[in-house]
Amino acid sequence: MDIINNLIDKIYQDTFPMAARERLLSHIRAARDAIKKPRKPHWDEKDVVLITYADQFREPEAPTLATFSRFYQQHLQSTFNLVHLLPFFPWSSDDGFSVIDYHQVNPICGEWRNVAELHTHTRLMFDFVCNHISSRSAWFKHYLACDPGWDDFFISMPPGTDLSSVTRPRTSPLLTPFERGDGSTHYIWTTFSADQIDLNFASPEVLIRMVDVLLEYLKKGADYVRLDAVGYMWKTPGTRCIHLENTHLLVKLFRAIADVVAPGTVIITETNVPHQDNISYFGNGQDEAQMVYQFSLPPLVLHAIHNGSARALRQWAAGLDLGGGTTTFFNFLASHDGIGLNPARGILPEVEIVSLVRDLALEGALISYKNNPDGTTSPYEINVTYMDALNKQNDDDDTRIRRFMLAHAILLAFPGVPAIYIQSILGSRNDQEGVKVAGHNRAINREKYALSAIEKALSGGNYLRQQVFNRLSALIQLRTRQPAFHPDNPMEILDSENTLLMMRRYSPTGDNSLLCVFNLSGKNVEATLPEAKKYRDIVEQALIDGSQPVTLPPWHYLWLKG
Repeated sequence: MDIINNLIDKIYQDTFPMAARERLLSHIRAARDAIKKPRKPHWDEKDVVLITYADQFREPEAPTLATFSRFYQQHLQSTFNLVHLLPFFPWSSDDGFSVIDYHQVNPICGEWRNVAELHTHTRLMFDFVCNHISSRSAWFKHYLACDPGWDDFFISMPPGTDLSSVTRPRTSPLLTPFERGDGSTHYIWTTFSADQIDLNFASPEVLIRMVDVLLEYLKKGADYVRLDAVGYMWKTPGTRCIHLENTHLLVKLFRAIADVVAPGTVIITETNVPHQDNISYFGNGQDEAQMVYQFSLPPLVLHAIHNGSARALRQWAAGLDLGGGTTTFFNFLASHDGIGLNPARGILPEVEIVSLVRDLALEGALISYKNNPDGTTSPYEINVTYMDALNKQNDDDDTRIRRFMLAHAILLAFPGVPAIYIQSILGSRNDQEGVKVAGHNRAINREKYALSAIEKALSGGNYLRQQVFNRLSALIQLRTRQPAFHPDNPMEILDSENTLLMMRRYSPTGDNSLLCVFNLSGKNVEATLPEAKKYRDIVEQALIDGSQPVTLPPWHYLWLKG
């Protein structure tokens, strides 16, 4: 408990009452004593995460978690050993990320027993939506009613306060007016939307309540805990209000609590920001997040395939610090959000980012913007399925599949734990109708399905979906059998012409090392392999003579052992 006490002292100085501290520590001790099931102590090449909504598949009169559990056991269990359930709590907007009650399961999804039943078949990752809460939550209703003890749970600012330096991920107002029970109007800090009310972590009571949420998730079996929008947790007017020292200390506190209560729990920070800011959440490698979302990977892989050039991707990958075994990356290409562009800034020239945005918009992608301190706006995120991001509207399905599988072969070869979004393995296209119904851009990649319809599609009713599901499942399963792909193993980026990305993943013995070669272009490319020896392509089980140049067809890849 010494680390926890020291962190409280650093964050709150002398403002954390002793009685409140003892109450917090007693909750931590009780949770530690209640948890009996140990977590997996580390990660390895077998760890692959499925990202999904808890109400992704529906059947008449059945809790969606029960439906998903059956679908998982039948179709996904042999491919994924960990499931990230996006927020499955009662919510009011943002498809779950405006949480009404952190401690309850959305009745549509079922009950906690349905979560527990799924947990008997797979490890689970929960979202800890720690920055904000729904305007319809009991907590905010208490605040609006002027109930005693709730005045400092949220952040009220005079409307004329200069907040121009605050980093904004949206174009909506930072302060939203609300009328309280005494007739006064208060302007409340709302980083993401008027329905998502930022919590005031400067209040010890807020910290205690939110630690209770974390402890509840650990007791319910969360193996991985995702800290949503964590970079914005601490606010100090006059600063950027992102990545502040106290924000990092709060992450360290959550990590220390998880280490005490449920050793082996992995804390993952979600910070859709430039790479150097993102990896700052590793702390010293021992004291903060064990994983960070690898936000630069989705736009860089997309840019590479879009331009038929690995130049930027190769240069960035060659400079990655792989963490030495105490930290690793949470690698992904698609998620419930769009493809973030801030993580590409500083790696790609702005003119190339704008060009990519323009080209994808012409092919049906939607673009979300953010406000800049100088009053201008910039593209913040491309809203699109990764399938349609990689392809043109008039491409045939076989071309779509080749580009799509190339992108995922790159993802699966990178150091870290890979995560696949449910829409990706289902081969989904843009849901333009869903955007019209929901009224927001991100709905383009959040389609929900009747179970019978998706099972029919995967069994042959939809060529694209069936082929993507079968091929990507097989590639993931192949990946989990390769010791070279252990997240802690080194990666060497090799020199090659710009149409190629060539990397070597080393295994500890050397016998199982892999040479991975990717043709990012739409033309045949000759690759000169680094050693003149015999290789075996473990994907297609073909023998390759390394003494001769190897011709890779368009968007082709090789995982070579030899």
